[in-house]
This record gives sequence, C-alpha cells and structure tokens, in this order.
Amino acid sequence: MKPMLTVFTPTYNRAYTLHLCYESLKRQSCKNFVWLIIDDGSTDQTRELVAGWIEENQVEIRYHFQENQGMHGAHNAAYERIDTELNVCIDSDDYMADDAVEKITNFWGKAGNDRFAGIVGLDVSQNLEVIGTVLPERLESSTLTDLYALHQVKGDKKLVYRSELTRKYPPYPIFSGEKYCPLSYKYILIDQDYPLLILNEVLCVVEYRQDGSSLNMINQYKKNPRGFSFFRKVAMAYAPSWKGRIREAIHYVSSSLIIRNKRFLRESPRKWVTLLAIPFGVMLYFYIQNTNKATVVKQNH
Repeated sequence: MKPMLTVFTPTYNRAYTLHLCYESLKRQSCKNFVWLIIDDGSTDQTRELVAGWIEENQVEIRYHFQENQGMHGAHNAAYERIDTELNVCIDSDDYMADDAVEKITNFWGKAGNDRFAGIVGLDVSQNLEVIGTVLPERLESSTLTDLYALHQVKGDKKLVYRSELTRKYPPYPIFSGEKYCPLSYKYILIDQDYPLLILNEVLCVVEYRQDGSSLNMINQYKKNPRGFSFFRKVAMAYAPSWKGRIREAIHYVSSSLIIRNKRFLRESPRKWVTLLAIPFGVMLYFYIQNTNKATVVKQNH
C-alpha cells in the first residue's frame, strides 16, 4: 500500500540531533509514511548517518543532498519530491509523538477531502506543555491566518498539508547571498483558498535550540532582508486587519531600508498604509541595526 504521508526533515549540520526524529519514527504506531530527508549542504556526518539508517530498513527513508540554500530552499526541494497525499515538516531538532502518524492518517481518512488544505495540530515542548495555546474546541476548520488573528491562538502549530497544494502554489524565492524567506509565505497563499481541519492533538515535540531560526530572528532579519521584504509585501497584501497591515508595512519599510530600495513605496501593494508606516519603519530599522539581541521572539516554554 502506498504511504499516505511524507514526513520531511530539512537538515543542515544536525547529525548530533537528527537521531531524535529517527527514533520517534521507528516508534510510530502506524507505519503508513515515508521519511524524506533534505540535506541542505551538511558538512558533518549526516550522509553517513542516514546511509546507516537506510541499511537498517526500519523506516522507509528517502535522502536528497543539495547545496546549502536555507530552510525555504530545502522546503522547495521537498515539495518537488513528495508523491504522497499529505506531508508534514518535522525539523531536525524536533521529533514526532509516537502516535502522530496514526492520528494524522486516521483523522484525514475520516474528515479530509479536497475542500481542505490539510490539518493543523499541536506542538509541545520537551516537558510536554503545549506551545502557546490549544486550538478552539468548537471549531471544525479555519485558515491559519484566522486562527491567529480572529481566534487569538498563540504559538507554533504543526501543519499537515495536501501535497497537491504545496506543489501548486509558487515556490519560495531564492535570493543570491541569502538563506531565509519566511515559510508563512506559502501558507498565506494557501489560506486564501482553503481552510485547515483542526486536530487538537499533539503531533510534534519541539525544542528551540540556540542555533535555530526562532532564537536568531534578528540576525536572520539582518542577513536576509530581500527575503523578508518579499514576504512582507505578500503578508501586507493579505493581512486580515488594519493592525496587521500596519505591522507588516512597518517591517516592509525596515527591510527596504536595509537593502536600500528607494522604490519601496511604489512597489508596495498597500501604498497608503506603507506611507503611514514610514516613521515607525525607520525606528525599527535603527533598532535592528543597533541591537545586540538575537531575537524579539517570546519563548513559550
């Protein structure tokens, strides 16, 4: 029987932690999945480690190596190669709950159809506390945007998408010299057409490591301003509230200043909002340039 789910893991020099994901996949109560590892240019022992696991034949593993492009480039590579109905990303320092594949495939088998983009479930920390808040109990489905903007959901959630859709929507842009574009770009586009089914169950155990994106967001901002500027235009265009549009516009102005884009106002999808945001964007630009902090992200654990 062809697997229903691809678990894909982008990894870069994470041989020291990738075994946690592997061990969790071996423990799965349901084996109806394939593990796709996108090795984004690792120079450690990742290739040899994975070769050993493939020989063990405990889990169906597919391995793809590419030159380093960053997380979004690894997602592009994964989406091009996935041939199962559903896919879920488990990061290289995270691992799945032992019954996660069973929960995903059973739930989708009962409730899933082509009216939905996929499933949104829960992430928990190492001490098994839900990251942020649980999902609304009485809600059958929602877009990701509405969960956060309208239903006041907080914290990272685990997203399971129909592979047809992750292929259909445009790939993440690759900017020369940059390694990051927010993954929400594709999720926002999918949101415009399809809601996600809500599964208030734990699917993934996460750890925010000191070398991970979440705890180094300001550094990412400085190093990848074109990726952020691109994303902010999309987020501004589709933001569901005035407050959201202003917030995205402030970040758009800041990123535009970093890349010295004098045409930013002309290129904005919401010119009046961007005009209003300029003073705040300038302040954010100076803050980003002068702060010693690595992140403004509040940890939920």
